[in-house]
Amino acid sequence: MSDVTVLREDKIPLRKPDWIRVKAPTSAEYAETRRLMRSKSLHTVCEEAACPNIGECWKSKHATVMILGDICTRACRFCNVKTGKPGMVDESEPDHVAEAVVSMGLAHVVITSVDRDDLDDGGAGHFAKVIAAVRAASPQTTIEVLTPDFRGKDGGVETVIAARPDVFNHNLETAPRLYATIRPGARYFGSLRLLEKAKDLAPDVFTKSGIMVGLGEDKAEVLQVMDDLRSAGVDFITIGQYLQPTPRHAPVDRYVTPDEFETYRTMALAKGFLMVSATPLTRSSYHADRDFAQLRAARAAKRAG
Repeated sequence: MSDVTVLREDKIPLRKPDWIRVKAPTSAEYAETRRLMRSKSLHTVCEEAACPNIGECWKSKHATVMILGDICTRACRFCNVKTGKPGMVDESEPDHVAEAVVSMGLAHVVITSVDRDDLDDGGAGHFAKVIAAVRAASPQTTIEVLTPDFRGKDGGVETVIAARPDVFNHNLETAPRLYATIRPGARYFGSLRLLEKAKDLAPDVFTKSGIMVGLGEDKAEVLQVMDDLRSAGVDFITIGQYLQPTPRHAPVDRYVTPDEFETYRTMALAKGFLMVSATPLTRSSYHADRDFAQLRAARAAKRAG
């Protein structure tokens, strides 16, 4: 299959290949995780972004908590999260997140958020409060944050890094050429600078970023994104298949084959990433607990060598 370099203009959805199909969530553990999130008035990106891995992850009692509400101030064409005017920040949310972490017995937790361009700090201070609450309630739990870009507001990344997460993640999402149509509220090089600053501020904190493929990018663009991330000192890259959440979102340009994903994984490792996850169903927080353990082991091995 040849690379495609433009977005599809037709609206006819492509048929999903067998390798992208997943089972509907039905386990008792899934229902229990859902009840816990509702009882704590918490949102999850698993639900809001219609993640295909929700059944598998929630069966293992692994959920990615989405703080700062469920309404985003931006309207990216790939994202299923609601767009509009957000409500007030829930000041009890840090404690609720910490309680959920303890109840689920999480060894590793991923905390993300909607974009909150309405807030003076973009929500960075709230991230720091959540990190502090989890640290106090469950000191053994490692913490990964998947942050927005804070619209480049002064002190955003500094505030989050000062709270000492174990992993700082910010997704580039796609190639720079596609930002105007896919991620119009963001700037590619602004996101790169955010990741670079996080690494400069705390070299011992792992940095991570992810992209989707199947939006119209070509192989050369994916490789260039890898090079850009390595230049910014990013340790871990995730690459997954874009799936169209609804007919009003950007269409899938093509389904990338498992063999192509394996090629991307091999190339990323050759470029120096400590950890690479590249499969059709890869998402930023998919198997994040397992990947963090491997990432830490990879760094230790690199230093020993």
